[in-house]
Amino acid sequence: MKKAGKWLLSMVLAFSMFSGGALAAKDQEIADTVYTNGNIYTVDGKFSKADALAVKDDKLVYVGNKGLVKKYIGPKTKVVDLQGKTVIPGLNDGHLHFPGMAMNTLRIDGFNKPKEEILRLVKEDAEKREPGEWIIGRGWNHELWPDRKFPTKEDLDAVAPNNPVVLTRVDGHSVWVNSMALEIGGITKDTPNPQGGEIIRDSNGEATGMLIDTAEDPVVSKIPPFTADRVQEGMKKAQEELFREGITSATDAGTHLNHIESMKALYEKDQLKVRLNVMVANGQGGATGESLAFAYGKGPEIGLYGDRLTIRSVKLVGDGSLGSRSAALIEDYHDRPGHKGNYRFTDEELYRLVKEARKYGFQVATHAIGDGAIQQSINVYERVLKEDPLPDHRWKIEHFQVANAEEIQKIAELGIMPSMQPVHATSDKNMAEDRVGPERIKYAYAWRKTIDAGSHIVGGSDAPVELVNPFHGIYAAITRMDREGTPEGGWYPEEKMTREEALRAFTIWAAEGHFEENLKGSLEVGKLADFIVIDRDIMKCPETEIKDIQVLKTVLGGEVVYEKK
Repeated sequence: MKKAGKWLLSMVLAFSMFSGGALAAKDQEIADTVYTNGNIYTVDGKFSKADALAVKDDKLVYVGNKGLVKKYIGPKTKVVDLQGKTVIPGLNDGHLHFPGMAMNTLRIDGFNKPKEEILRLVKEDAEKREPGEWIIGRGWNHELWPDRKFPTKEDLDAVAPNNPVVLTRVDGHSVWVNSMALEIGGITKDTPNPQGGEIIRDSNGEATGMLIDTAEDPVVSKIPPFTADRVQEGMKKAQEELFREGITSATDAGTHLNHIESMKALYEKDQLKVRLNVMVANGQGGATGESLAFAYGKGPEIGLYGDRLTIRSVKLVGDGSLGSRSAALIEDYHDRPGHKGNYRFTDEELYRLVKEARKYGFQVATHAIGDGAIQQSINVYERVLKEDPLPDHRWKIEHFQVANAEEIQKIAELGIMPSMQPVHATSDKNMAEDRVGPERIKYAYAWRKTIDAGSHIVGGSDAPVELVNPFHGIYAAITRMDREGTPEGGWYPEEKMTREEALRAFTIWAAEGHFEENLKGSLEVGKLADFIVIDRDIMKCPETEIKDIQVLKTVLGGEVVYEKK
């Protein structure tokens, strides 16, 4: 009798487990939302197409044809008819400056404006402020002005004599300041150039008001920081812009502890939803700095707030920019003989920082634009990895702009990933060859050579250096033309990407750059339901239309976070 009771009990338990399991499996097959009748590019390994997908919670549970998707539809499932519209994975900007975008909403916007208009904006701002209050802005580009010359302190003194003024160049590697700002920073005729920077001087040795890279620190460090509340308001506005442009993930390429704390505060309140990979910036010069020291104390933080925030990378800045002639080159600048640019670190300083990042388990990303800084980064990476091997390191070189043939081959061999911003080529084309000459330019912005050598390029915008619109970057990668369509046929067109490569650079390759290719970057079962609906077929529309693509809907983790009115 006891045996019979035990048998009966075990059968009941088995049946209940089987029934429950079947119900759970069936439950899982019923989607929250089904999208059907779409033109879906999955960007998987085969670049497959589909016409339907199903979402449950924040993941994709089906991607395929509209006939089979019907079994995922239950009584409470929302069904969305895409009416033939094109769907692609949510775009991933592999290099931007999220706090910079936030603060751009709080200061003078001089983005690519004429000098006279910028001076007018400064004058208007000065009229609203008390004497001594700081006036700050960003975005000017002297290469677009008729004389193509650096501006001077006298220009600003004329419109704002009683306020310190600091206007950052579009590339973020030089500032234009007035006399009051120089005085506050203690910069005089006798102030020497710092490591990694330059004070531009006139024929009498006086500072002109142009400070390059680290030379700006004595002035910029005196600017009162924005309050956390204002920064957070700016971050929410920046997020709206990302969603409007179809960007569901982005890499913040170098930030400090205070901004990371602002991000976390917004995630805690569910006011920040965009997925961010944050690179922690080092301190001044070769110092570790407070932010890095804090990050090393905590260790890498991966997938916080439901895979919204990851902090696992270190951002080091190896040189300046080509526009400011501070990118570190192996040979002299073509348009400034005797000058090779500015290294931010000695070899040993960079080695110590990279070695330290390896010790604490952080991915390394180094800003290197000139072939000299690129070579320094490669040499240091190789040295550290020989001493302390890490097979799948995915260390990166940010920008990788003016390389040479040996460097392009070497990063592929070492598994160093290049993070490149296609719009830089079409923005820089008017001055880049002046800077490096006709031979070196053949290996600058060299996407085709880099991909053919075996590397995957992480695509990005470098916003707010450039506009964040990813379709501008994809268009530039495919056409090598600016948005006015010049030069016809493309600038050094042999370096173009294919449409598939360009889309991969802003989706799956960007995810790969942060160890997330199994989580996002393509539309496959089990991956995050991050995708966008756009107004034309990116793979078939005329090339000239790619830059004009409009986002109709942005879906992040199954939630519609933007819909075009």
